[in-house]
Amino acid sequence: MERRSLGAAALAVGAVGLGCMPMSWAYSASQQRGDRALRTVHAALDAGVDLLDTADMYGPFTNELLVGRALKGRRAKAFVSTKCGLLVGDQHIVANGRPGYVRRACDASLRRLQTDVIDLYQLHRADPEVPVEETWGAMAELVGAGKVRALGLCAVGARASRRPGARMHDGTIRQLERVQQVFPVSAVQAELSVWSPQALESLLPWCAARGVGFLAAMPLGNGFLTGTLTPGQGFEPEDLRARHPRFTAEMMAANQPLVVGLRRVAERHGATPAQVALAWVLHQGPQVVPVPGTKREHWAVENAGAAGLSLTARDLAEIDRLPAARESWD
Repeated sequence: MERRSLGAAALAVGAVGLGCMPMSWAYSASQQRGDRALRTVHAALDAGVDLLDTADMYGPFTNELLVGRALKGRRAKAFVSTKCGLLVGDQHIVANGRPGYVRRACDASLRRLQTDVIDLYQLHRADPEVPVEETWGAMAELVGAGKVRALGLCAVGARASRRPGARMHDGTIRQLERVQQVFPVSAVQAELSVWSPQALESLLPWCAARGVGFLAAMPLGNGFLTGTLTPGQGFEPEDLRARHPRFTAEMMAANQPLVVGLRRVAERHGATPAQVALAWVLHQGPQVVPVPGTKREHWAVENAGAAGLSLTARDLAEIDRLPAARESWD
């Protein structure tokens, strides 16, 4: 599989990653089974996917435990990315960027992941009560201690970063410019997909100009761009899509032209809409790595196959003409 570079630490990863969150958190709980998750991770590794993306807050903690179990005997084949900085409580999530907490969180993640080093340690969200430079400095110390190989930053929420006349990712770029003065950023993680292309406006160009890798979160629109969801189908109560404005029956119906367009391109290539959506993300730059989440083996293998799909100029122009998605993911 094609290799891609993640920034300052000169780390190479496969063209497509695997988001592990749906295996144990935030999506249909009835479909979350440990044995299936283990098989999915192994199938992804066998298909050439090596970047596994998780976080201590997913579960919380259970997702890292799952990844740790899945990597027994296979750690050398995997690139492990996890995150710190968010605490999950009853009905709320809060940020904690205190240096002492960051150090403890890293040690706990290492134990759960059953590894002695984290390849990419990402700050999930900056703590508004702690200067981001202090949090980043503590993370940099972890690199010096050999516990972490490289550092990454997740984009701030879209609403949190908006000011009158500002672009969506201006807040994230301000944070990046601050932490770059402390220690190099190797990767940025933010949403990027056919239905959420806003990162192309300023954030991805910022990364490209500085040789910073870009992990494209939600490249399949939380499953919508796969074409496997139907308007009004309903979601389990704990599934994050049950409360999201894009997944009401009305909005799913309104956004069907996106899926129809992807399917039309896919049919010309003998591919699936999901593979076309991922190939579009891959086309956005050599440092871009889509990280689709999935719970099932066949989808993990299908997603990996997107790396071999070359979109033509006609395909790309057709996708660019698709209508913008209604409602926005924050």
